[in-house]
Amino acid sequence: MDFKAIIFDMDGLLVDSEPLWYEAEKDMIESCGYIYTEEVREQTIGVRVDEFAEIIYRNYPKVADAPAGIIKEISRRVLSLPRERIPPRPGADEILRYVAERQIPRAIASSSGQTVIEHFVKLLGWDRLIPRRFSAEAVARGKPAPDIYLHAARQIGVEPQDCLALEDSLAGTQAALAAGMTCFSVPDLSHSSPADFADINDKVYSSLHDVLDELKRKRIFA
Repeated sequence: MDFKAIIFDMDGLLVDSEPLWYEAEKDMIESCGYIYTEEVREQTIGVRVDEFAEIIYRNYPKVADAPAGIIKEISRRVLSLPRERIPPRPGADEILRYVAERQIPRAIASSSGQTVIEHFVKLLGWDRLIPRRFSAEAVARGKPAPDIYLHAARQIGVEPQDCLALEDSLAGTQAALAAGMTCFSVPDLSHSSPADFADINDKVYSSLHDVLDELKRKRIFA
């Protein structure tokens, strides 16, 4: 394996934010008298924020007057969380510092809105470690379509096949692979398991620590 760039997902991969999103979603939905079912939640994991809002509005129409209202409310809830509620995933800081020290072209390609991406990155002190940050808001289709990964590769000037993508979700893994990238999947156990990836990706790791060990052991980006 020989790569020229690395592209990271954010929620559930770099930031342990999936439980926070779930908590905010559940509170918002159930405050309107609904039950937030696992069946509906599974449809929202890894998708772009506007697609998430459409799914929620379709299933729970009393939550807001329109999907745009859902986006505004869920973003407000997450952005208001204190720093101590937003922990990095194990190994996130280390792998970001590793690639930054080696000046490897790098970026975030996230389904979250740009405002949320900027908020999390700056709150965790990563704005200099990973200066290129892209939201799927900027492309026609969200994950599992490859658009955001193709966009990120174009913006950093590297061909998709020369990029290594890191993902935690099935939708994100499908997006990276569809873009022609190699993907290392690190499942977020709050919503998926390694077995879920068996049919789509054979490169599955238990943590970012393990990914970093692999980068060092095989001298990827050495």
